[in-house]
Amino acid sequence: MTTVLRPILKWVAALLILAAAGYLVVIFNWSYSDGDRSGYLQKFSRKGWICKTYEGELAMTTVPGVAPVIWTFSVQMWDEPIAQQINGLLGKKAVLHYRELRYLPSTCFGDTPYFVDSVKAAE
Repeated sequence: MTTVLRPILKWVAALLILAAAGYLVVIFNWSYSDGDRSGYLQKFSRKGWICKTYEGELAMTTVPGVAPVIWTFSVQMWDEPIAQQINGLLGKKAVLHYRELRYLPSTCFGDTPYFVDSVKAAE
């Protein structure tokens, strides 16, 4: 019985690994939405116990004197140049381009579905 089940289990394990890899390829290459958000970079930190991710907050103000809307975002852990650009613009107005990646399997990729992939300083 074990000689019959062993090849079947190997095939099932290989198919599960291929399915998981295919799922991650699709999730990371096709975004649900993308766009730009403008505001003041309020907070940016690297956090996590095992998977260190970059998380930040953008204070979006429409009218001076009105409480800002806080938008939380993530930067993928392998995007070190983007993280350094954001860190250099803390407290300043910036335009962040993001991609929304839904249905990620864990928080090892980021706490939010919004991943910033480019940064510009705004006037």
